[in-house]
Amino acid sequence: MKIKNICCIGAGYVGGPTMAVIAQKCPHIKVTVVDINEARIAAWNDKDLSKLPVFEPGLDDIVKGARDRNLFFSTDVDKAIDEAEMIFISVNTPTKTYGKGKGMAADLKYIELCARQIARVSKTDKIVVEKSTLPVRTASAIKSILDNTGNHVQFQILSNPEFLAEGTAVPDLLNPDRVLIGGDTTPEGTKAVNALVEVYENWVPKAQILTTNVWSSELSKLTANAFLAQRVSSINAMSELCEKTGADVDEVAKAIGMDSRIGSKFLKASVGFGGSCFQKDILNLVYIAKSYGLNKVADYWEQVIIMNDHQKQRFSDNIVNTLYNTVSGKKITFLGWAFKKDTNDTRESAAIKVADNLLSEQANISVFDPKVVGERVYADLDYLKTRTTEENRRLLNVCKDPYQACNESHAIAVLTEWDEFVDYDWENIYKSMKKPAFVFDGRGILNQKTLEKIGFVYYKIGSGID
Repeated sequence: MKIKNICCIGAGYVGGPTMAVIAQKCPHIKVTVVDINEARIAAWNDKDLSKLPVFEPGLDDIVKGARDRNLFFSTDVDKAIDEAEMIFISVNTPTKTYGKGKGMAADLKYIELCARQIARVSKTDKIVVEKSTLPVRTASAIKSILDNTGNHVQFQILSNPEFLAEGTAVPDLLNPDRVLIGGDTTPEGTKAVNALVEVYENWVPKAQILTTNVWSSELSKLTANAFLAQRVSSINAMSELCEKTGADVDEVAKAIGMDSRIGSKFLKASVGFGGSCFQKDILNLVYIAKSYGLNKVADYWEQVIIMNDHQKQRFSDNIVNTLYNTVSGKKITFLGWAFKKDTNDTRESAAIKVADNLLSEQANISVFDPKVVGERVYADLDYLKTRTTEENRRLLNVCKDPYQACNESHAIAVLTEWDEFVDYDWENIYKSMKKPAFVFDGRGILNQKTLEKIGFVYYKIGSGID
């Protein structure tokens, strides 16, 4: 089966970049990305490519080359579903904030709404592809909805989890380590799997395209993120021990990272991991384990989250303790609000928790991030409901200039590893600050010797004795 028309429901961090690359590499396939969010679709269609709703290095060029050729963004969901032979579901699956599984299980209401809309609209056979991160056996729930509420149309459900790292999504899509496709082992299921394989074969070597059953594919995504997050929490746990003993966590990480059995990736001690995947997927894994009565398994993985939360709390506590046990009325500058560099995504960013802790101590916070707008910063804080909207705006200021953000500040906290922070004029920043001037490098990106020579009091996670 040759696919000529693809529809993707969801124009967010996964759907937009993934479909843009498919459109670029498959000019013979019409790719339509749909979303009910009119402002988001308008941003994807904006002639000013700097206004794309998702910031990823290189994405603007890909969108420019394919948009209005074979890549389209629309709010007409029904039309796109009707025309497509293959439909990707790439909508948000946040952690539930209510009912059974609150705080752990994935909220699948948007997935169900998509399935019901696909069933209602479809008049011809469709291949439905799970692209969102979903709990194991979601495919069976989607298939049940499609088979029982549709127009006697045949649906094949595939799992095709994304393994993108925000900030490197474009190279991850262009040169993936692997593409994973799960489907039924029936003749119809195999045919559907092969149809998706043929799409990816336009640029991905066949040896890097893995096919499994649906359940293995779904669980592989959760497991991959859990393993990576576990490494981050493991090195962060060691960073606290390093600080107490006088060891340097960077030296420890380098030493163990040279062991070929371990490797060096994800061994950078920091204020903690964030993003849309790690915490959500681990909590989902914990919920699944508990639902099967595997409490020891659940406890094991939950400790990764506990350690991550502890690291954020420890970082903010260190700021308070160092600034003579009070930050009330003191200006603290945050360099970075995104959860990592080269993205404007702030979901589960460490900066949010650290800011919340310091604002509770009545600190005045000034934020600068190269890609995150002020409305997003305030929305992140308002969502916590720790303070009123008015209090958040009174205590926290978002600046468009990093030097303005640092002026008259008592301390600087580096929360995102943006490359540009390293190249700032730190001598002038020092002169503009209250003395003593403190730098709390939550990402370990600045040169300690250089800053200390200027006059800064420098703190890095995982180095020195408290």
